[in-house]
Amino acid sequence: MSKILAHRSRKSAYKLVGLQAVVAGGASVVFFAMWGVQYGLSALAGAAIAVLPNFVFATLAFAHVGATASAKVLKGFYWGEAMKMLSTIVLFSLVFINMEVAIVPLFSCYLLGLIVHWAAPLYFK
Repeated sequence: MSKILAHRSRKSAYKLVGLQAVVAGGASVVFFAMWGVQYGLSALAGAAIAVLPNFVFATLAFAHVGATASAKVLKGFYWGEAMKMLSTIVLFSLVFINMEVAIVPLFSCYLLGLIVHWAAPLYFK
């Protein structure tokens, strides 16, 4: 039973991350179409920085469910959040070191991804 609940929880979290990827990716396409390759790649990098850490969190946080695994659930959430923060820092570092980025598209798509992540639970269950 707990595996079924874990699968449902993970599926809901992945649905949220998928929505986040679609919206931020779509904004990246708009930046690419309107302002060119550098802006598009910068926006795509911002979208990836927003989406990938949330995917890591969803995977780790929803690995266990149920009252009998409450310690594992708590540990999963702590590890998930820690890895989310660490991967966000690493991704930003990699982008700033290895790419010549346009700051506005990078942070626009990053913030758009975060806003979608925060607002999406209001629209679907």
